[in-house]
Amino acid sequence: MTAKNYSERRTLYPPIEPYETGTLDVGDGHTLYWERCGTRGAKPVVFLHGGPGSGCSPAQRQQFDPALYDVLLFDQRGCGRSTPFANLEANTTWHLVADIERLRVMCGLEKWMVFGGSWGSTLSLAYAETHPDRVTELVLRGIFLGSQPEFDWLYTYGASALYPEEWDQFIGHIPEAERGDVVEAYHRRLTADDPATRLAAAKAWSRWEGVTVTLLPDPAMLEEFTDDDHAISVARIENHYFRHKCWLEDGRLLAGAEKLRGIPGVIVQGRHDCCTPPAAAWALKQAWPEVDLQIVPDGGHLFTEPGITDGLVRASDRFAGKTGA
Repeated sequence: MTAKNYSERRTLYPPIEPYETGTLDVGDGHTLYWERCGTRGAKPVVFLHGGPGSGCSPAQRQQFDPALYDVLLFDQRGCGRSTPFANLEANTTWHLVADIERLRVMCGLEKWMVFGGSWGSTLSLAYAETHPDRVTELVLRGIFLGSQPEFDWLYTYGASALYPEEWDQFIGHIPEAERGDVVEAYHRRLTADDPATRLAAAKAWSRWEGVTVTLLPDPAMLEEFTDDDHAISVARIENHYFRHKCWLEDGRLLAGAEKLRGIPGVIVQGRHDCCTPPAAAWALKQAWPEVDLQIVPDGGHLFTEPGITDGLVRASDRFAGKTGA
């Protein structure tokens, strides 16, 4: 199953600034930054960023027609402009699911579209399966189900065979005696008392992820991934989630997919996505037959890759009722 062959690929909408920003105290010492973009009162959508721990970026606003959508974006616990920075306490998948509901209530909305990629797809599914009556549509990219084979792909064997030189650099940060559990070994360093130890581990962790998310090398993106603050929040929070298997029993999201029946959905999945390979998207399609799975033949992981952008923008246009989507 491949993406539709259009003569001209869609691109992101022009840059846009939020019409409103604010913070929300969600308890447990956490405060979330949020912003709303587009047209107040238009079709509501919540955007769920990846990582976990990456925060939102201005380009993510551009996946929606601002005349047709009222988009809420927010930085999840501990990252971006949310506080406290890189904090791991009271920071789990189910805390985030509850936060999304708090934001929906804050906005005064009965229902909204849910749009998320990578870790954002995991969180979208967890939210939609918990609150199916609050979801009008789902648009997902780079499916990650939080299963053991997916963790093994990234941190035991899989991606390592495609990027052996980068894997050696990543694993080289850990003494041989500790390599039986790389995630746990990194956790010890990411939570160490010494700031230099934490930063070095964070940069190594984030660089490895940065290598796997692009189809072709992107030095500028890799520089962004290894920026001190970005690396620390992504590495600490991501490692925290992964060592706890995202607080998801293996197979939970697939088993819960029956709750998605009746919710229109689109999955845009890169064929050559080395971070979240297509097997997970295919498994989700089997559990949720109604979803429109679009596998992009020349796509990797990031939403900024041409084929992935095309699929996502067309999906958001379609659900806004825009002709030609």
